[in-house]
Amino acid sequence: MAHIIGLIAQKGGVGKSTLSRLIACEFAGQGWAVKIADMDVSQGTCAEWCRLRQQHGIEPDIRVETFGRVAQAISDSDRFDLVVVDGAPHATAATLEIARTSDLVIIPTGLALDDLRPGVMLAHELVEKGVQADKLVFVLTRVGDSLAAIEDARQFINRAGYAVGVAELPERIGYQRAMDAGFAATETTHRSLNEKAEAVAQDIADKLAGLVMDREVA
Repeated sequence: MAHIIGLIAQKGGVGKSTLSRLIACEFAGQGWAVKIADMDVSQGTCAEWCRLRQQHGIEPDIRVETFGRVAQAISDSDRFDLVVVDGAPHATAATLEIARTSDLVIIPTGLALDDLRPGVMLAHELVEKGVQADKLVFVLTRVGDSLAAIEDARQFINRAGYAVGVAELPERIGYQRAMDAGFAATETTHRSLNEKAEAVAQDIADKLAGLVMDREVA
């Protein structure tokens, strides 16, 4: 049975699909059989990215399928090592199901309160409905160069009672250009950008491994 990482958000434009592609590529690069389940049936952002990737012959190969229901998305999970569930751009009825089904839930957020507040409210709602808080992890995305702003965002999330990744993904045109060509955030033409993205992916991998180990011990 595959491990499942769900990516959800209360609002669009916070880097959810960027992280989905990043996670999938990094795990696939380590020899894992990976599938992205794109839950945005109207736009199919990850599905279109996969088409570009295949068109340009980019390795590792990532399988992407679009689904309207979470049960469909994970129905063949026994064929994969990892299923990355890329939720819809906004919270939907399926968001809770994604959170309940996933081993690790990533909530991407920018630094502005307009991003942070909806993300924390979504996390609170999920916990109130029975989702374990320890599997919810915020990842700071599209950040600028202000270390003070990054630290303020971290403190905001921590005060709300949630974990936040130790690495963050900056706002850079290099990432957008890479994805427009079918690449992931670790596959840009800039080594420094790739290293920043690799740090985010490694942190997510470590958190998944920790959660899985804790549950196996329990």
